[in-house]
Amino acid sequence: MENTINKNIARRLLQVLVTMIVQGVILFAAAGTLHWIWAWMFMLLGIVILIINFFMLPREVIEERGRLKKDAKKWDKILNAVNVIPTLLLYLFSGLDYRFGWTGSVNIIINIIGLVFVFSGSILFTWSMVSNRFFSTLVRLQYDRHHEVATKGPYRIIRHPGYVGYMMMSIGTPIALGTLWGLPFSGFTCLLLLIRTALEDDTLKKELKGYAEYTERVKYRLIPLIW
Repeated sequence: MENTINKNIARRLLQVLVTMIVQGVILFAAAGTLHWIWAWMFMLLGIVILIINFFMLPREVIEERGRLKKDAKKWDKILNAVNVIPTLLLYLFSGLDYRFGWTGSVNIIINIIGLVFVFSGSILFTWSMVSNRFFSTLVRLQYDRHHEVATKGPYRIIRHPGYVGYMMMSIGTPIALGTLWGLPFSGFTCLLLLIRTALEDDTLKKELKGYAEYTERVKYRLIPLIW
Protein backbone atom coordinates (compact mmCIF):
# COMPACT_ATOMS: atom_id res chain seq x y z
CA MET A 1 0.00 0.00 0.00
CA GLU A 2 2.77 2.44 0.92
CA ASN A 3 4.49 1.92 -2.44
CA THR A 4 1.17 2.61 -4.23
CA ILE A 5 0.66 5.81 -2.22
CA ASN A 6 4.18 6.97 -2.97
CA LYS A 7 3.64 6.24 -6.66
CA ASN A 8 0.43 8.28 -6.73
CA ILE A 9 2.06 11.21 -4.95
CA ALA A 10 5.01 11.10 -7.34
CA ARG A 11 2.59 10.98 -10.28
CA ARG A 12 0.76 14.07 -8.99
CA LEU A 13 3.96 16.04 -8.48
CA LEU A 14 5.07 15.10 -11.99
CA GLN A 15 1.70 16.17 -13.42
CA VAL A 16 1.98 19.59 -11.76
CA LEU A 17 5.59 20.11 -12.86
CA VAL A 18 4.81 19.12 -16.46
CA THR A 19 1.83 21.50 -16.45
CA MET A 20 4.03 24.38 -15.30
CA ILE A 21 6.67 23.59 -17.92
CA VAL A 22 4.04 23.48 -20.67
CA GLN A 23 2.68 26.84 -19.46
CA GLY A 24 6.10 28.41 -19.67
CA VAL A 25 6.98 26.91 -23.05
CA ILE A 26 3.72 28.08 -24.67
CA LEU A 27 3.88 31.57 -23.13
CA PHE A 28 7.47 32.35 -24.08
CA ALA A 29 7.37 30.57 -27.45
CA ALA A 30 4.25 32.50 -28.45
CA ALA A 31 5.77 35.74 -27.16
CA GLY A 32 8.94 35.05 -29.14
CA THR A 33 11.13 36.18 -26.25
CA LEU A 34 12.19 35.33 -22.73
CA HIS A 35 12.23 39.02 -21.80
CA TRP A 36 8.67 39.16 -20.51
CA ILE A 37 8.70 40.23 -16.88
CA TRP A 38 5.03 39.55 -16.12
CA ALA A 39 5.22 36.03 -17.53
CA TRP A 40 8.17 35.39 -15.23
CA MET A 41 6.25 36.88 -12.31
CA PHE A 42 3.31 34.61 -13.14
CA MET A 43 5.56 31.55 -13.31
CA LEU A 44 7.28 32.51 -10.05
CA LEU A 45 3.88 32.83 -8.37
CA GLY A 46 3.04 29.35 -9.64
CA ILE A 47 6.16 27.99 -7.95
CA VAL A 48 5.22 29.74 -4.69
CA ILE A 49 1.73 28.22 -4.88
CA LEU A 50 3.23 24.78 -5.55
CA ILE A 51 5.48 25.06 -2.48
CA ILE A 52 2.58 26.21 -0.30
CA ASN A 53 0.45 23.28 -1.45
CA PHE A 54 3.26 20.79 -0.90
CA PHE A 55 3.55 21.76 2.75
CA MET A 56 -0.13 22.50 3.43
CA LEU A 57 -2.02 19.66 1.75
CA PRO A 58 -2.69 16.43 3.60
CA ARG A 59 -0.71 13.54 2.14
CA GLU A 60 -3.92 11.64 1.37
CA VAL A 61 -5.25 14.52 -0.77
CA ILE A 62 -2.08 14.64 -2.88
CA GLU A 63 -2.28 10.86 -3.22
CA GLU A 64 -5.92 11.00 -4.32
CA ARG A 65 -5.22 13.70 -6.89
CA GLY A 66 -2.47 11.56 -8.39
CA ARG A 67 -4.50 8.36 -8.41
CA LEU A 68 -5.59 6.79 -11.71
CA LYS A 69 -9.39 7.13 -11.61
CA LYS A 70 -11.06 4.45 -13.69
CA ASP A 71 -14.33 4.97 -11.79
CA ALA A 72 -14.59 8.72 -12.50
CA LYS A 73 -17.79 9.97 -14.10
CA LYS A 74 -17.64 9.88 -17.88
CA TRP A 75 -19.15 13.36 -18.25
CA ASP A 76 -16.42 14.78 -16.03
CA LYS A 77 -13.68 13.15 -18.07
CA ILE A 78 -15.19 14.80 -21.16
CA LEU A 79 -15.44 18.24 -19.51
CA ASN A 80 -11.85 18.05 -18.30
CA ALA A 81 -10.62 16.99 -21.74
CA VAL A 82 -12.51 19.85 -23.39
CA ASN A 83 -11.11 22.35 -20.87
CA VAL A 84 -7.57 21.57 -22.04
CA ILE A 85 -8.34 23.48 -25.26
CA PRO A 86 -9.26 26.91 -23.82
CA THR A 87 -6.52 26.56 -21.20
CA LEU A 88 -3.80 26.06 -23.81
CA LEU A 89 -5.30 28.75 -26.05
CA LEU A 90 -5.25 31.19 -23.11
CA TYR A 91 -1.47 30.84 -22.85
CA LEU A 92 -1.01 30.86 -26.62
CA PHE A 93 -3.01 34.03 -27.25
CA SER A 94 -1.57 35.77 -24.21
CA GLY A 95 1.90 35.18 -25.63
CA LEU A 96 0.89 36.29 -29.12
CA ASP A 97 -0.72 39.38 -27.62
CA TYR A 98 2.57 40.26 -25.94
CA ARG A 99 4.50 39.70 -29.19
CA PHE A 100 2.22 41.75 -31.42
CA GLY A 101 0.94 44.27 -28.87
CA TRP A 102 -2.74 43.70 -29.56
CA THR A 103 -3.86 44.94 -26.13
CA GLY A 104 -1.34 47.76 -25.98
CA SER A 105 0.35 49.09 -22.87
CA VAL A 106 -1.23 48.16 -19.55
CA ASN A 107 -0.81 49.99 -16.27
CA ILE A 108 1.34 48.02 -13.85
CA ILE A 109 -1.51 48.15 -11.34
CA ILE A 110 -3.58 45.94 -13.65
CA ASN A 111 -0.86 43.29 -13.72
CA ILE A 112 -0.56 43.38 -9.94
CA ILE A 113 -4.33 43.06 -9.53
CA GLY A 114 -4.20 40.00 -11.78
CA LEU A 115 -1.44 38.40 -9.69
CA VAL A 116 -3.39 39.12 -6.50
CA PHE A 117 -6.47 37.56 -8.07
CA VAL A 118 -4.51 34.44 -9.06
CA PHE A 119 -2.97 34.12 -5.61
CA SER A 120 -6.28 34.72 -3.82
CA GLY A 121 -7.94 32.08 -5.97
CA SER A 122 -5.13 29.64 -5.22
CA ILE A 123 -5.51 30.23 -1.47
CA LEU A 124 -9.23 29.47 -1.69
CA PHE A 125 -8.46 26.40 -3.81
CA THR A 126 -5.86 25.20 -1.28
CA TRP A 127 -8.17 25.89 1.66
CA SER A 128 -10.81 23.78 -0.06
CA MET A 129 -8.38 20.88 -0.49
CA VAL A 130 -7.22 21.13 3.12
CA SER A 131 -10.85 21.13 4.30
CA ASN A 132 -11.94 18.22 2.11
CA ARG A 133 -9.81 15.08 2.20
CA PHE A 134 -11.86 13.70 -0.72
CA PHE A 135 -10.95 16.62 -3.03
CA SER A 136 -10.13 14.95 -6.34
CA THR A 137 -9.20 15.95 -9.88
CA LEU A 138 -12.22 14.11 -11.28
CA VAL A 139 -15.69 13.48 -9.90
CA ARG A 140 -15.92 10.00 -8.43
CA LEU A 141 -17.64 8.49 -5.43
CA GLN A 142 -14.72 7.35 -3.30
CA TYR A 143 -16.24 4.27 -1.71
CA ASP A 144 -12.72 2.87 -1.38
CA ARG A 145 -11.97 5.74 1.03
CA HIS A 146 -15.33 5.81 2.86
CA HIS A 147 -16.44 9.01 1.14
CA GLU A 148 -18.14 11.56 3.40
CA VAL A 149 -19.59 15.04 2.85
CA ALA A 150 -17.12 17.89 3.44
CA THR A 151 -18.67 20.47 5.78
CA LYS A 152 -15.70 22.37 7.23
CA GLY A 153 -13.81 25.50 6.17
CA PRO A 154 -15.26 27.20 3.08
CA TYR A 155 -17.77 24.37 2.69
CA ARG A 156 -19.71 25.97 5.52
CA ILE A 157 -20.49 28.88 3.16
CA ILE A 158 -20.71 27.42 -0.36
CA ARG A 159 -20.77 23.86 -1.66
CA HIS A 160 -18.03 24.10 -4.31
CA PRO A 161 -15.39 26.61 -3.11
CA GLY A 162 -12.61 24.92 -5.08
CA TYR A 163 -14.31 25.82 -8.35
CA VAL A 164 -14.59 29.46 -7.28
CA GLY A 165 -10.86 29.48 -6.57
CA TYR A 166 -10.12 27.90 -9.95
CA MET A 167 -12.28 30.47 -11.74
CA MET A 168 -10.46 33.29 -9.96
CA MET A 169 -7.11 31.88 -11.06
CA SER A 170 -8.31 31.45 -14.64
CA ILE A 171 -9.65 35.03 -14.87
CA GLY A 172 -6.63 36.48 -13.06
CA THR A 173 -4.10 34.84 -15.39
CA PRO A 174 -4.58 36.99 -18.52
CA ILE A 175 -4.99 40.09 -16.34
CA ALA A 176 -1.66 39.33 -14.63
CA LEU A 177 -0.06 38.87 -18.05
CA GLY A 178 -1.54 42.16 -19.27
CA THR A 179 -3.64 40.77 -22.10
CA LEU A 180 -7.30 41.09 -23.02
CA TRP A 181 -7.04 38.31 -25.59
CA GLY A 182 -6.78 35.61 -22.96
CA LEU A 183 -10.00 36.60 -21.20
CA PRO A 184 -12.44 34.91 -23.64
CA PHE A 185 -10.71 31.59 -22.99
CA SER A 186 -10.92 32.18 -19.23
CA GLY A 187 -14.63 32.83 -19.74
CA PHE A 188 -15.03 29.53 -21.60
CA THR A 189 -13.27 27.69 -18.77
CA CYS A 190 -15.61 29.33 -16.26
CA LEU A 191 -18.60 28.23 -18.34
CA LEU A 192 -17.35 24.65 -18.30
CA LEU A 193 -16.92 24.87 -14.54
CA LEU A 194 -20.49 26.11 -14.13
CA ILE A 195 -21.70 23.07 -16.07
CA ARG A 196 -19.42 20.81 -14.03
CA THR A 197 -20.71 22.30 -10.77
CA ALA A 198 -24.33 21.61 -11.67
CA LEU A 199 -23.62 18.04 -12.80
CA GLU A 200 -21.46 17.27 -9.77
CA ASP A 201 -24.04 18.70 -7.41
CA ASP A 202 -26.80 16.54 -8.89
CA THR A 203 -24.54 13.47 -8.79
CA LEU A 204 -23.65 13.96 -5.13
CA LYS A 205 -27.29 14.50 -4.16
CA LYS A 206 -28.20 11.16 -5.70
CA GLU A 207 -25.17 9.07 -4.75
CA LEU A 208 -23.41 10.48 -1.66
CA LYS A 209 -25.08 9.80 1.67
CA GLY A 210 -25.83 12.99 3.59
CA TYR A 211 -25.21 15.37 0.69
CA ALA A 212 -28.89 16.15 0.07
CA GLU A 213 -29.24 17.15 3.72
CA TYR A 214 -26.07 19.22 3.45
CA THR A 215 -27.57 21.20 0.55
CA GLU A 216 -30.47 22.16 2.81
CA ARG A 217 -28.01 23.77 5.25
CA VAL A 218 -25.62 25.25 2.68
CA LYS A 219 -27.93 26.45 -0.05
CA TYR A 220 -25.52 28.04 -2.55
CA ARG A 221 -23.17 26.27 -4.93
CA LEU A 222 -20.69 29.01 -5.82
CA ILE A 223 -21.87 32.50 -4.87
CA PRO A 224 -23.70 33.22 -1.60
CA LEU A 225 -27.22 34.64 -2.09
CA ILE A 226 -26.99 34.14 -5.88
CA TRP A 227 -26.33 30.50 -6.94
